[in-house]
Amino acid sequence: MESLNLPTYSFNIKFQEQRKYIFDTLRKKYVLLTPEEWVRQNFLKFLVEEKKYPASLISVEMEFKLNTLSKRCDAVIFNRDGRPLLIVECKATSVKIDQKAFEQIARYNMNLKVDFLIVTNGLRHFCCKIDFENQGFVFLNHIPEFKELNS
Repeated sequence: MESLNLPTYSFNIKFQEQRKYIFDTLRKKYVLLTPEEWVRQNFLKFLVEEKKYPASLISVEMEFKLNTLSKRCDAVIFNRDGRPLLIVECKATSVKIDQKAFEQIARYNMNLKVDFLIVTNGLRHFCCKIDFENQGFVFLNHIPEFKELNS
């Protein structure tokens, strides 16, 4: 798979019926290895290994209702009290991160009301903190460690 702008990690990959699968340690199962899944697995490993996010507080492909539609977030990180803190939206490396990607994650946040949003394609990572009071957001120049989210 393609090199990413993240540390290099090792994964369990298997072939089945001429398709590649990667073991998702958070969901504890093999999932089809698509370009987007490659980014998701690497970015989540980055959050756990480098940024010290507790794996037990990460929900992968969390389903929720947006109006009457079922939607899924790539990942949602919760605080220790069970409140959602951050949504991660992963795109394949071939997908340019643009306004459309942020509109998608912002729609998801209408329901979850988290304080932080991250959009990544594995090459570029964007993180913003939501300012609910002024109905805006501020881009951060780094991906916060888990302890920073709770301060």
